[in-house]
Amino acid sequence: MNIFKKIGCGILSLLFALNATAQNIEVVTATDLPLINPAYKGKLQIHEIIIKGNKKTKGYIILREIQFKAGDSISISTLNESIQLARQQVYNTTLFHEVKVELAMIAAFQINVIVTVKERWYIFPTPLFQPVDRSLNEWLVKYKGDLSRINYGVKFEHYNFSGRKDPFHLFFMNGYTKNISFSYSQPYSNNALNQGFGLGGGFSENREVAYKTSSDNKILFYTKNDFVRKNAFGNVSFRLQKGILNRHLFNLAYSRITVSDSIVSSYFNPNYFNTNSNTSGLIDFTYTYQYTNANNAAYPLKGVTSYVTISKRGIGFTGGTNRFHVEAAYNKFWAYAHNWYSSLQVIGNVKLPFEQPYINQKAIGYGNANLRGLEYYVIDGVAFGILKSTLKKKLFSIKIPMPFTSSIIPSLPFSIFAKTYADIGYCYNKKNYDTKLNNRFLYTGGFGIDILTLYDISLKIEYSFNQLGQHGLFFETR
Repeated sequence: MNIFKKIGCGILSLLFALNATAQNIEVVTATDLPLINPAYKGKLQIHEIIIKGNKKTKGYIILREIQFKAGDSISISTLNESIQLARQQVYNTTLFHEVKVELAMIAAFQINVIVTVKERWYIFPTPLFQPVDRSLNEWLVKYKGDLSRINYGVKFEHYNFSGRKDPFHLFFMNGYTKNISFSYSQPYSNNALNQGFGLGGGFSENREVAYKTSSDNKILFYTKNDFVRKNAFGNVSFRLQKGILNRHLFNLAYSRITVSDSIVSSYFNPNYFNTNSNTSGLIDFTYTYQYTNANNAAYPLKGVTSYVTISKRGIGFTGGTNRFHVEAAYNKFWAYAHNWYSSLQVIGNVKLPFEQPYINQKAIGYGNANLRGLEYYVIDGVAFGILKSTLKKKLFSIKIPMPFTSSIIPSLPFSIFAKTYADIGYCYNKKNYDTKLNNRFLYTGGFGIDILTLYDISLKIEYSFNQLGQHGLFFETR
Protein backbone atom coordinates (compact mmCIF):
# COMPACT_ATOMS: atom_id res chain seq x y z
CA MET A 1 0.00 0.00 0.00
CA ASN A 2 2.89 2.34 0.79
CA ILE A 3 4.34 1.74 -2.67
CA PHE A 4 1.09 2.81 -4.33
CA LYS A 5 0.98 5.87 -2.08
CA LYS A 6 4.52 6.81 -3.19
CA ILE A 7 3.63 6.35 -6.85
CA GLY A 8 0.50 8.46 -6.43
CA CYS A 9 2.43 11.26 -4.71
CA GLY A 10 5.12 11.15 -7.38
CA ILE A 11 2.62 11.44 -10.21
CA LEU A 12 0.77 14.20 -8.36
CA SER A 13 4.02 16.15 -8.00
CA LEU A 14 4.65 15.75 -11.72
CA LEU A 15 1.20 17.08 -12.55
CA PHE A 16 1.80 20.12 -10.34
CA ALA A 17 4.89 20.83 -12.44
CA LEU A 18 3.26 20.59 -15.86
CA ASN A 19 3.44 23.77 -17.91
CA ALA A 20 2.05 23.19 -21.43
CA THR A 21 3.17 22.01 -24.82
CA ALA A 22 4.58 18.86 -26.19
CA GLN A 23 8.22 17.94 -26.48
CA ASN A 24 10.04 16.40 -29.39
CA ILE A 25 12.10 13.54 -27.99
CA GLU A 26 12.33 11.41 -31.10
CA VAL A 27 15.66 10.52 -32.64
CA VAL A 28 15.70 11.92 -36.16
CA THR A 29 16.99 9.65 -38.88
CA ALA A 30 17.74 10.29 -42.51
CA THR A 31 14.43 8.77 -43.53
CA ASP A 32 12.61 11.54 -41.66
CA LEU A 33 14.16 14.23 -43.85
CA PRO A 34 13.70 15.42 -47.43
CA LEU A 35 15.71 13.31 -49.84
CA ILE A 36 17.44 14.32 -53.07
CA ASN A 37 18.33 11.82 -55.76
CA PRO A 38 21.41 10.08 -54.32
CA ALA A 39 22.84 9.63 -57.81
CA TYR A 40 23.55 13.36 -57.83
CA LYS A 41 27.04 13.90 -56.36
CA GLY A 42 27.33 17.68 -56.61
CA LYS A 43 26.31 20.56 -54.38
CA LEU A 44 23.15 22.53 -53.80
CA GLN A 45 23.15 26.24 -53.09
CA ILE A 46 20.91 27.62 -50.37
CA HIS A 47 19.03 30.54 -51.88
CA GLU A 48 17.07 31.53 -48.76
CA ILE A 49 16.25 30.32 -45.24
CA ILE A 50 12.59 31.03 -44.48
CA ILE A 51 11.38 31.12 -40.86
CA LYS A 52 7.70 30.46 -40.13
CA GLY A 53 5.58 30.22 -37.00
CA ASN A 54 7.60 32.49 -34.69
CA LYS A 55 5.48 35.13 -33.01
CA LYS A 56 7.59 36.18 -30.01
CA THR A 57 11.03 34.88 -30.95
CA LYS A 58 13.16 37.03 -33.21
CA GLY A 59 13.93 35.39 -36.54
CA TYR A 60 17.67 36.06 -36.23
CA ILE A 61 17.77 34.10 -32.97
CA ILE A 62 16.58 31.05 -34.90
CA LEU A 63 18.95 31.69 -37.80
CA ARG A 64 22.01 31.87 -35.52
CA GLU A 65 21.37 28.28 -34.39
CA ILE A 66 21.56 27.00 -37.97
CA GLN A 67 25.09 26.15 -39.05
CA PHE A 68 24.59 27.15 -42.71
CA LYS A 69 23.54 30.51 -44.17
CA ALA A 70 21.88 31.79 -47.31
CA GLY A 71 24.39 31.61 -50.15
CA ASP A 72 26.21 28.55 -48.75
CA SER A 73 26.58 25.40 -50.81
CA ILE A 74 26.03 21.97 -49.27
CA SER A 75 27.21 18.66 -50.68
CA ILE A 76 24.34 16.31 -51.39
CA SER A 77 26.17 13.58 -49.47
CA THR A 78 25.94 15.61 -46.23
CA LEU A 79 22.58 17.30 -46.83
CA ASN A 80 20.47 15.06 -44.60
CA GLU A 81 23.01 15.30 -41.79
CA SER A 82 23.10 19.10 -42.09
CA ILE A 83 19.31 19.42 -42.01
CA GLN A 84 19.10 17.08 -39.03
CA LEU A 85 21.68 19.13 -37.10
CA ALA A 86 19.81 22.36 -37.92
CA ARG A 87 16.53 20.97 -36.61
CA GLN A 88 18.25 19.59 -33.52
CA GLN A 89 19.93 22.89 -32.67
CA VAL A 90 16.79 24.99 -33.12
CA TYR A 91 14.85 22.58 -30.92
CA ASN A 92 17.56 22.60 -28.25
CA THR A 93 17.06 26.32 -27.71
CA THR A 94 14.09 25.06 -25.61
CA LEU A 95 11.99 27.84 -27.14
CA PHE A 96 9.84 25.55 -29.32
CA HIS A 97 7.89 22.37 -28.78
CA GLU A 98 8.00 21.47 -32.46
CA VAL A 99 10.54 22.20 -35.22
CA LYS A 100 10.18 21.15 -38.85
CA VAL A 101 12.84 21.70 -41.52
CA GLU A 102 11.85 21.26 -45.18
CA LEU A 103 13.55 21.80 -48.53
CA ALA A 104 12.04 23.37 -51.63
CA MET A 105 13.76 23.19 -55.04
CA ILE A 106 13.57 26.59 -56.78
CA ALA A 107 16.08 25.92 -59.57
CA ALA A 108 18.22 23.08 -60.89
CA PHE A 109 20.84 23.51 -58.19
CA GLN A 110 19.18 25.89 -55.74
CA ILE A 111 16.98 25.22 -52.73
CA ASN A 112 15.11 27.14 -50.08
CA VAL A 113 15.24 25.88 -46.52
CA ILE A 114 11.92 26.34 -44.70
CA VAL A 115 12.05 26.20 -40.89
CA THR A 116 8.61 25.99 -39.27
CA VAL A 117 8.39 26.29 -35.48
CA LYS A 118 5.66 26.11 -32.87
CA GLU A 119 6.50 28.26 -29.89
CA ARG A 120 6.18 27.15 -26.31
CA TRP A 121 4.30 29.16 -23.73
CA TYR A 122 6.96 31.38 -22.16
CA ILE A 123 5.23 33.14 -19.25
CA PHE A 124 4.59 31.25 -16.00
CA PRO A 125 3.29 33.20 -13.00
CA THR A 126 2.80 30.07 -10.89
CA PRO A 127 2.43 29.17 -7.22
CA LEU A 128 5.35 27.52 -5.44
CA PHE A 129 4.75 24.42 -3.36
CA GLN A 130 7.85 22.31 -2.84
CA PRO A 131 9.61 20.28 -0.13
CA VAL A 132 12.84 21.66 1.34
CA ASP A 133 14.58 18.29 1.14
CA ARG A 134 17.18 17.19 -1.41
CA SER A 135 14.70 14.98 -3.27
CA LEU A 136 11.02 14.12 -3.45
CA ASN A 137 11.88 10.61 -2.27
CA GLU A 138 13.61 11.87 0.88
CA TRP A 139 10.62 14.04 1.76
CA LEU A 140 8.12 11.21 1.19
CA VAL A 141 10.04 8.44 2.96
CA LYS A 142 12.26 10.06 5.59
CA TYR A 143 9.85 12.82 6.62
CA LYS A 144 6.58 11.04 5.73
CA GLY A 145 5.44 13.91 3.51
CA ASP A 146 5.52 16.36 6.43
CA LEU A 147 3.71 19.50 5.23
CA SER A 148 5.60 21.66 7.74
CA ARG A 149 8.70 21.05 5.59
CA ILE A 150 7.15 22.83 2.62
CA ASN A 151 8.08 26.09 0.98
CA TYR A 152 5.30 28.07 -0.61
CA GLY A 153 5.12 31.29 -2.53
CA VAL A 154 4.98 32.68 -6.06
CA LYS A 155 7.42 32.61 -8.91
CA PHE A 156 7.24 34.59 -12.11
CA GLU A 157 9.23 33.14 -14.99
CA HIS A 158 9.51 34.43 -18.53
CA TYR A 159 11.73 32.24 -20.67
CA ASN A 160 11.82 34.55 -23.70
CA PHE A 161 11.49 38.04 -22.22
CA SER A 162 12.36 40.11 -25.31
CA GLY A 163 12.23 37.34 -27.91
CA ARG A 164 16.01 36.84 -27.75
CA LYS A 165 15.98 33.69 -25.57
CA ASP A 166 16.51 35.86 -22.48
CA PRO A 167 14.97 34.29 -19.36
CA PHE A 168 13.82 36.40 -16.40
CA HIS A 169 12.99 34.82 -13.02
CA LEU A 170 11.49 36.39 -9.91
CA PHE A 171 10.92 34.35 -6.71
CA PHE A 172 8.98 35.13 -3.55
CA MET A 173 9.18 32.17 -1.17
CA ASN A 174 7.92 31.71 2.39
CA GLY A 175 7.33 28.80 4.75
CA TYR A 176 10.19 26.66 6.01
CA THR A 177 12.57 28.85 4.01
CA LYS A 178 12.34 32.49 2.98
CA ASN A 179 13.76 33.53 -0.35
CA ILE A 180 13.46 36.70 -2.41
CA SER A 181 15.56 36.55 -5.55
CA PHE A 182 15.76 37.43 -9.24
CA SER A 183 17.86 36.55 -12.25
CA TYR A 184 18.07 37.76 -15.84
CA SER A 185 20.15 36.40 -18.70
CA GLN A 186 20.71 37.90 -22.14
CA PRO A 187 22.77 35.34 -24.09
CA TYR A 188 22.94 37.33 -27.36
CA SER A 189 23.50 40.96 -26.40
CA ASN A 190 25.78 42.06 -29.27
CA ASN A 191 25.12 42.43 -33.00
CA ALA A 192 27.15 39.34 -33.85
CA LEU A 193 24.95 37.27 -31.46
CA ASN A 194 27.95 35.55 -29.90
CA GLN A 195 28.21 37.34 -26.55
CA GLY A 196 25.85 37.72 -23.63
CA PHE A 197 25.54 38.56 -19.97
CA GLY A 198 23.54 37.66 -16.89
CA LEU A 199 22.92 38.99 -13.42
CA GLY A 200 21.05 37.99 -10.32
CA GLY A 201 20.76 38.44 -6.59
CA GLY A 202 18.63 37.94 -3.53
CA PHE A 203 18.31 37.10 0.13
CA SER A 204 17.33 33.89 1.91
CA GLU A 205 16.75 32.63 5.45
CA ASN A 206 16.61 29.01 6.64
CA ARG A 207 15.18 27.40 9.77
CA GLU A 208 17.35 24.34 9.24
CA VAL A 209 21.04 23.99 8.37
CA ALA A 210 23.05 20.91 7.48
CA TYR A 211 25.98 21.30 9.87
CA LYS A 212 27.66 17.89 9.58
CA THR A 213 27.51 14.46 7.93
CA SER A 214 27.32 11.46 10.26
CA SER A 215 29.57 8.40 10.15
CA ASP A 216 26.77 6.49 8.36
CA ASN A 217 26.47 9.22 5.67
CA LYS A 218 23.32 10.91 6.88
CA ILE A 219 23.00 14.70 6.98
CA LEU A 220 22.72 16.11 10.49
CA PHE A 221 20.58 19.24 10.77
CA TYR A 222 20.64 22.08 13.24
CA THR A 223 17.06 23.29 13.67
CA LYS A 224 15.31 26.03 15.61
CA ASN A 225 11.93 27.70 15.44
CA ASP A 226 13.75 30.86 14.37
CA PHE A 227 15.95 31.24 11.30
CA VAL A 228 19.47 29.86 11.81
CA ARG A 229 21.06 30.76 8.47
CA LYS A 230 20.97 33.97 6.43
CA ASN A 231 22.46 34.47 2.99
CA ALA A 232 22.68 37.61 0.85
CA PHE A 233 23.98 36.88 -2.64
CA GLY A 234 24.56 38.33 -6.09
CA ASN A 235 26.29 37.42 -9.33
CA VAL A 236 27.23 38.71 -12.78
CA SER A 237 28.14 36.51 -15.74
CA PHE A 238 29.50 36.71 -19.27
CA ARG A 239 28.78 34.21 -22.05
CA LEU A 240 30.69 33.59 -25.27
CA GLN A 241 29.27 31.34 -28.00
CA LYS A 242 30.79 31.76 -31.45
CA GLY A 243 29.58 28.41 -32.79
CA ILE A 244 26.41 26.43 -32.19
CA LEU A 245 27.74 23.43 -30.25
CA ASN A 246 30.25 25.08 -27.89
CA ARG A 247 29.82 27.81 -25.29
CA HIS A 248 32.01 29.46 -22.66
CA LEU A 249 30.55 30.85 -19.43
CA PHE A 250 32.29 33.14 -16.93
CA ASN A 251 30.62 33.92 -13.59
CA LEU A 252 31.57 36.10 -10.63
CA ALA A 253 29.47 35.61 -7.49
CA TYR A 254 29.48 36.87 -3.94
CA SER A 255 27.50 35.59 -0.99
CA ARG A 256 27.61 36.54 2.67
CA ILE A 257 26.47 33.69 4.90
CA THR A 258 25.71 33.99 8.60
CA VAL A 259 24.78 30.98 10.72
CA SER A 260 23.83 30.54 14.37
CA ASP A 261 26.79 30.74 16.77
CA SER A 262 26.05 27.23 17.99
CA ILE A 263 26.74 25.69 14.56
CA VAL A 264 30.43 26.69 14.55
CA SER A 265 30.92 25.71 18.20
CA SER A 266 33.00 22.71 19.23
CA TYR A 267 29.81 20.82 20.10
CA PHE A 268 28.47 20.93 16.54
CA ASN A 269 31.05 21.65 13.82
CA PRO A 270 33.97 24.08 14.31
CA ASN A 271 35.06 23.09 10.79
CA TYR A 272 31.89 24.48 9.21
CA PHE A 273 33.72 27.55 7.81
CA ASN A 274 37.19 26.47 8.97
CA THR A 275 37.31 29.68 11.04
CA ASN A 276 36.12 30.83 14.46
CA SER A 277 33.56 33.20 12.92
CA ASN A 278 29.91 32.39 12.26
CA THR A 279 29.93 34.67 9.20
CA SER A 280 31.76 34.15 5.91
CA GLY A 281 31.91 36.18 2.72
CA LEU A 282 32.37 33.85 -0.26
CA ILE A 283 33.81 35.14 -3.54
CA ASP A 284 33.55 32.65 -6.42
CA PHE A 285 34.95 32.96 -9.93
CA THR A 286 33.86 30.18 -12.27
CA TYR A 287 34.63 29.28 -15.87
CA THR A 288 32.59 26.59 -17.66
CA TYR A 289 32.99 25.11 -21.12
CA GLN A 290 29.93 23.27 -22.47
CA TYR A 291 29.52 21.06 -25.53
CA THR A 292 26.07 19.86 -26.61
CA ASN A 293 25.43 17.78 -29.71
CA ALA A 294 22.39 15.68 -28.83
CA ASN A 295 18.94 15.20 -30.28
CA ASN A 296 17.35 16.59 -27.09
CA ALA A 297 19.44 18.47 -24.55
CA ALA A 298 16.97 17.76 -21.73
CA TYR A 299 16.52 14.01 -22.38
CA PRO A 300 19.17 12.85 -24.88
CA LEU A 301 18.70 9.61 -26.79
CA LYS A 302 21.50 10.12 -29.30
CA GLY A 303 24.61 12.26 -29.30
CA VAL A 304 27.19 13.69 -26.90
CA THR A 305 27.11 16.25 -24.10
CA SER A 306 30.02 17.34 -21.92
CA TYR A 307 31.32 20.15 -19.77
CA VAL A 308 34.41 21.28 -17.85
CA THR A 309 34.16 23.67 -14.89
CA ILE A 310 37.08 25.41 -13.20
CA SER A 311 36.35 27.58 -10.16
CA LYS A 312 38.22 29.48 -7.48
CA ARG A 313 36.66 30.38 -4.14
CA GLY A 314 38.37 33.07 -2.07
CA ILE A 315 41.44 35.17 -2.84
CA GLY A 316 43.94 32.93 -1.01
CA PHE A 317 45.05 29.36 -1.55
CA THR A 318 44.83 27.75 1.88
CA GLY A 319 42.83 28.16 5.07
CA GLY A 320 39.29 29.35 5.62
CA THR A 321 36.97 28.67 2.67
CA ASN A 322 39.66 29.01 -0.03
CA ARG A 323 39.21 26.36 -2.70
CA PHE A 324 40.36 25.52 -6.22
CA HIS A 325 37.88 23.22 -7.93
CA VAL A 326 37.79 21.29 -11.23
CA GLU A 327 34.84 19.22 -12.44
CA ALA A 328 34.29 17.50 -15.79
CA ALA A 329 31.60 15.28 -17.30
CA TYR A 330 31.23 13.34 -20.56
CA ASN A 331 27.95 11.72 -21.62
CA LYS A 332 27.53 9.50 -24.68
CA PHE A 333 24.12 8.35 -25.95
CA TRP A 334 23.48 5.69 -28.61
CA ALA A 335 20.29 4.95 -30.57
CA TYR A 336 19.70 1.49 -32.05
CA ALA A 337 17.05 -0.19 -34.15
CA HIS A 338 13.63 -1.06 -32.72
CA ASN A 339 13.65 1.81 -30.19
CA TRP A 340 16.57 0.57 -28.10
CA TYR A 341 18.95 3.10 -26.52
CA SER A 342 21.98 3.07 -24.26
CA SER A 343 24.18 5.60 -22.53
CA LEU A 344 27.40 6.00 -20.57
CA GLN A 345 27.85 9.01 -18.28
CA VAL A 346 31.10 9.91 -16.53
CA ILE A 347 31.63 12.72 -14.01
CA GLY A 348 34.71 13.57 -11.95
CA ASN A 349 35.62 16.27 -9.46
CA VAL A 350 38.64 17.40 -7.41
CA LYS A 351 39.09 20.21 -4.84
CA LEU A 352 42.37 21.64 -3.62
CA PRO A 353 43.75 21.79 -1.02
CA PHE A 354 42.39 18.56 0.46
CA GLU A 355 41.83 20.25 3.83
CA GLN A 356 38.41 21.83 3.18
CA PRO A 357 35.71 23.22 5.50
CA TYR A 358 32.40 21.39 5.69
CA ILE A 359 30.65 23.97 3.51
CA ASN A 360 33.01 23.03 0.62
CA GLN A 361 32.81 19.25 0.94
CA LYS A 362 29.59 18.45 -0.95
CA ALA A 363 30.28 15.58 -3.35
CA ILE A 364 28.15 12.52 -4.17
CA GLY A 365 24.46 12.88 -3.38
CA TYR A 366 23.98 16.44 -4.62
CA GLY A 367 22.61 17.53 -8.00
CA ASN A 368 23.61 15.24 -10.89
CA ALA A 369 26.43 13.65 -8.89
CA ASN A 370 24.52 10.66 -7.59
CA LEU A 371 24.39 6.89 -7.70
CA ARG A 372 20.94 5.42 -8.24
CA GLY A 373 20.18 3.41 -5.11
CA LEU A 374 22.09 5.64 -2.68
CA GLU A 375 19.55 8.48 -2.68
CA TYR A 376 19.25 8.47 1.12
CA TYR A 377 22.97 9.05 1.60
CA VAL A 378 25.43 11.87 1.03
CA ILE A 379 29.14 11.25 0.63
CA ASP A 380 31.30 14.27 1.31
CA GLY A 381 34.73 14.52 -0.21
CA VAL A 382 37.44 16.46 -1.99
CA ALA A 383 37.55 14.16 -5.05
CA PHE A 384 35.12 11.73 -6.64
CA GLY A 385 34.38 9.84 -9.84
CA ILE A 386 31.12 8.29 -11.08
CA LEU A 387 30.31 6.05 -14.06
CA LYS A 388 26.64 5.46 -14.90
CA SER A 389 25.41 3.03 -17.58
CA THR A 390 21.84 2.66 -18.82
CA LEU A 391 20.06 0.44 -21.32
CA LYS A 392 16.49 1.40 -22.21
CA LYS A 393 13.67 0.49 -24.55
CA LYS A 394 10.95 2.85 -25.68
CA LEU A 395 7.68 1.03 -25.03
CA PHE A 396 5.20 3.43 -26.64
CA SER A 397 4.17 7.04 -27.16
CA ILE A 398 0.64 8.35 -26.83
CA LYS A 399 -1.13 11.69 -27.17
CA ILE A 400 -4.20 12.30 -25.05
CA PRO A 401 -6.54 14.95 -26.52
CA MET A 402 -7.17 17.88 -24.22
CA PRO A 403 -10.75 18.27 -22.94
CA PHE A 404 -10.79 21.81 -24.33
CA THR A 405 -9.80 23.28 -27.68
CA SER A 406 -6.36 24.88 -27.64
CA SER A 407 -3.87 25.69 -30.37
CA ILE A 408 -1.13 25.85 -27.71
CA ILE A 409 -1.90 22.48 -26.09
CA PRO A 410 -3.84 20.37 -28.57
CA SER A 411 -2.95 17.15 -26.75
CA LEU A 412 -1.04 15.80 -23.77
CA PRO A 413 1.88 13.65 -24.99
CA PHE A 414 3.52 10.82 -23.05
CA SER A 415 6.48 8.63 -23.96
CA ILE A 416 7.25 5.60 -21.79
CA PHE A 417 10.69 3.96 -21.52
CA ALA A 418 11.66 0.82 -19.62
CA LYS A 419 15.27 0.66 -18.46
CA THR A 420 17.93 -1.17 -16.49
CA TYR A 421 21.07 0.44 -15.14
CA ALA A 422 24.29 -0.01 -13.16
CA ASP A 423 26.41 2.71 -11.49
CA ILE A 424 29.85 2.71 -9.87
CA GLY A 425 31.69 5.42 -7.99
CA TYR A 426 34.39 6.40 -5.54
CA CYS A 427 34.66 9.42 -3.23
CA TYR A 428 37.87 10.38 -1.44
CA ASN A 429 38.09 12.42 1.74
CA LYS A 430 40.75 12.81 4.40
CA LYS A 431 40.67 10.16 7.12
CA ASN A 432 39.58 12.60 9.82
CA TYR A 433 36.27 12.98 7.91
CA ASP A 434 35.93 9.30 7.01
CA THR A 435 32.51 7.61 6.88
CA LYS A 436 31.35 4.14 5.92
CA LEU A 437 30.98 5.14 2.24
CA ASN A 438 34.06 7.36 1.87
CA ASN A 439 37.26 5.94 0.35
CA ARG A 440 35.43 2.81 -0.79
CA PHE A 441 34.33 1.36 -4.10
CA LEU A 442 30.60 2.05 -4.55
CA TYR A 443 28.19 0.18 -6.81
CA THR A 444 24.43 0.16 -7.39
CA GLY A 445 21.96 -1.10 -9.98
CA GLY A 446 18.31 -1.50 -10.75
CA PHE A 447 15.46 -1.13 -13.21
CA GLY A 448 12.61 1.28 -13.78
CA ILE A 449 10.56 3.39 -16.14
CA ASP A 450 10.85 6.97 -17.40
CA ILE A 451 7.72 8.95 -18.25
CA LEU A 452 8.24 12.01 -20.45
CA THR A 453 5.66 14.65 -21.13
CA LEU A 454 5.23 18.38 -21.61
CA TYR A 455 8.19 20.73 -21.76
CA ASP A 456 10.77 17.96 -21.39
CA ILE A 457 9.38 17.18 -17.93
CA SER A 458 10.18 13.64 -16.81
CA LEU A 459 9.15 11.38 -13.96
CA LYS A 460 11.56 8.55 -13.19
CA ILE A 461 10.33 5.60 -11.14
CA GLU A 462 13.21 3.30 -10.20
CA TYR A 463 13.70 0.19 -8.08
CA SER A 464 17.35 0.18 -7.04
CA PHE A 465 19.82 -1.99 -5.13
CA ASN A 466 23.05 -0.93 -3.48
CA GLN A 467 26.19 -2.52 -2.07
CA LEU A 468 24.83 -2.28 1.48
CA GLY A 469 22.22 -4.91 0.62
CA GLN A 470 19.45 -2.34 0.61
CA HIS A 471 16.77 -1.90 -2.04
CA GLY A 472 13.74 0.27 -2.56
CA LEU A 473 11.57 2.41 -4.80
CA PHE A 474 12.84 5.86 -5.75
CA PHE A 475 11.40 8.84 -7.62
CA GLU A 476 12.94 11.71 -9.51
CA THR A 477 11.20 14.56 -11.33
CA ARG A 478 12.76 17.10 -13.69
